Amino acid sequence: MKPKLVRGTRDFSPAVVNKRNYIFDTLRSVFVKYGFNPLETPAMEELSTLTGKYGDEGDQLLFKILNNGDYLAKANETALNNKNSSQLTASISQRALRYDLTVPFARYVVLNRNDIAFPFKRYQIQPVWRADKPQKGRYREFYQCDVDVIGSESLLYEAELCQIYDEAFAKLNLGVVIRLNNRKILDGLAQYAGYPNLFTQITVAIDKLDKIGWDGVQKELERLGIDELGFEKVKAVINAPDIPTLKTIFAGIEVGLKGIEELETVQAFLEGYAFKNTLKIDFSLARGLSYYTGCIYEVEVDTSIESQKDIKMGSIGGGGRYADLTGIFGLKDTSGVGVSFGAARIYDVMEELNLFEQIPVSSSNVLFLAMDEAALKYGFKALQKVRAAGISSTIYPKAWKFQKLMKYADKVKVPYVVIIGSKEMESGALGFKNMTTGEQQSLNIEAIIEQLKSE
Repeated sequence: MKPKLVRGTRDFSPAVVNKRNYIFDTLRSVFVKYGFNPLETPAMEELSTLTGKYGDEGDQLLFKILNNGDYLAKANETALNNKNSSQLTASISQRALRYDLTVPFARYVVLNRNDIAFPFKRYQIQPVWRADKPQKGRYREFYQCDVDVIGSESLLYEAELCQIYDEAFAKLNLGVVIRLNNRKILDGLAQYAGYPNLFTQITVAIDKLDKIGWDGVQKELERLGIDELGFEKVKAVINAPDIPTLKTIFAGIEVGLKGIEELETVQAFLEGYAFKNTLKIDFSLARGLSYYTGCIYEVEVDTSIESQKDIKMGSIGGGGRYADLTGIFGLKDTSGVGVSFGAARIYDVMEELNLFEQIPVSSSNVLFLAMDEAALKYGFKALQKVRAAGISSTIYPKAWKFQKLMKYADKVKVPYVVIIGSKEMESGALGFKNMTTGEQQSLNIEAIIEQLKSE
């Protein structure tokens, strides 16, 4: 049998995992700084928990799990005979892999509401699964890194999430544009265009603007029955140069003006904060997920930066305010807001920009190499002293030829090696080599420990 990977999934070598952990550790340090606590939820959720939360397109991307045992025993025979997959699914699958971390978080909050102090701030770093068509930057299994706060309508948290995005990407040395809009503005757009009942469909069409352009959006809107005047009004809102202009357009449209007011409140909270990246108010930002009700975010690589100009990647983060996501699970009027970091895409961009050059690819800081059996026993005892000092270290498990030992050390990319032979055992001065510079010294084990600690 020829081994192969499932399309849209990847193996991760130790070097890759170390780099990815650098991203996770960096994000975690920012999340903790802003007062968020860790949370984990199961990979599987009830299918009913997930369906209807991501729009029609999102529902199609759920990985359903067949029921245990003979899953056809209770299958809908009519649906089976008619090959009606949508009706058949309900009778053969009751569970699915989670699509994102937000809906499971809402489910957790409802189940644990008596033990939670609101507002509740959590971060979550776990994999999610989507039955998508694999392509560059798009995988079927990938990690999300989420921060959410639930139980408060304060727009202070929207401002805080802008700061979290800014600080996290600055720490990763990756320049980004943080795009900000409000779903109420899109609701106002639908009213202004004269099609308030098509708000969701118009939003989905606008969400594709960067992929299909205005001609494509116009065709989508035409299929919805929106005439030329309606299309021109949609363009007028999206292309509004600033908030004052949009206020004039939305005169008398209460929901649109409310969205503008919320954006202005977020800006007020951020007064005096010096962004390291770019925050951009963008009226074209739609975010297709149906549970968003207020401010929405999307983050993309800033290609105006010379070193990043050739990066071709979609969004590497996004999120927004949801007014009542927990309501569907029985906990009404509990507003929340959160954002997600697309770890897989962030990794790919950082790899392309060589931003991992200073990240250790080996978990061991030093490797002991023995020239003979006596040296192997001697080295194993010396290794215990290094580990007792809290230094990550390992030893090659047998005596071998020097050239082969060094070839192994090169391959595992360990930063230092300790070389032990009969001469080193007799003198106590061990060979200590820096694998980056090639410099080699003769030092006793105590001096080696001190030097490793000082690194």
